[in-house]
Amino acid sequence: MRCPVDKSDMMVVEHEKIELDYCLQCRGVWFDANELELLVSTLIQKGDSSQNNLFVPQEARVKEGRRKCPVCGHKMDKVWLGQGTKVLIDRCPLGDGLWFDGGELGQILQQIHLTGSSTGIVSFLGETFQGNYRPENGK
Repeated sequence: MRCPVDKSDMMVVEHEKIELDYCLQCRGVWFDANELELLVSTLIQKGDSSQNNLFVPQEARVKEGRRKCPVCGHKMDKVWLGQGTKVLIDRCPLGDGLWFDGGELGQILQQIHLTGSSTGIVSFLGETFQGNYRPENGK
């Protein structure tokens, strides 16, 4: 798969049924359809309804240029994710996936209240994405 930012080949990173495409040049991350939900379900505490809206995309009206989806080639929509501090990401209009520029995934992960069992995947993400995210207090 080619990076929607710099067109370089991305590497596939896999951990516990979650397969992401990662650009070594710009540090961007591509989530295929439903992969973000799979990741979130492993990280968020069960029954924590305070985080239900964290990953609900909200339409963004910005002048930033639109990128092409690396799967279908359609121009992606800009959407906001997060609570409080919003993160602007790209979303395929056909539902093929989501694009996070370098550091954006870490910004979203910082907003999650983690389960005790999520430390393995959080450590993996932190190592893989070169320290974009480190859980507080070793959790």
